Amino acid sequence: MVDSIEPGRYKRPLAAMGTFLDGLDAAEQPVPVASRVLAALGPRMLELAGTRARGAHPYLVTPEHTRIARAALGAEPLVLPEQTVVLCADRAQARAVAGEWLKAYLSLPNYRNSLLRLGFTEEEVDSADDRVFDALIAWGDEDAVRARVDEHRAAGANHVTLQVLNADQRVLPREEWRRLAAAVC
Repeated sequence: MVDSIEPGRYKRPLAAMGTFLDGLDAAEQPVPVASRVLAALGPRMLELAGTRARGAHPYLVTPEHTRIARAALGAEPLVLPEQTVVLCADRAQARAVAGEWLKAYLSLPNYRNSLLRLGFTEEEVDSADDRVFDALIAWGDEDAVRARVDEHRAAGANHVTLQVLNADQRVLPREEWRRLAAAVC
């Protein structure tokens, strides 16, 4: 979870991933490239995912990012974005569940920079305004979530992973999973 990152322990993702992959390659029993998928947001990490893994699993992204990832990786590598979901009645309820959660992630350089590359302004990212919130969080009913999943698929996703947030994030969202499974699968 993002709030468990200690100040000063953040490492540049590309360098850390390169070191990690070097370790996998040098292991006594290396993990084959075809058995790897990398968390990738920026252009250089996507490039790494295309050359040293089977594809990318971008976290906290928009369908536009999925389109960019597909274009960067080409037709063969996997593009497996995560989509954060809040099943709720309105934006105010969605913000009550996910607003502070989102702001914590947007304080990290890689997520912030990802949004800036997509054309969001620093002010929008700093405040996690409605445009940023709506772009990153699929909120509403099952139809709204299915529509967002369809946007990712139309943008080139092979699969979309749903992360469901609820009011008490210490409780597994079993009911929400059931509702979404019936609607999205």
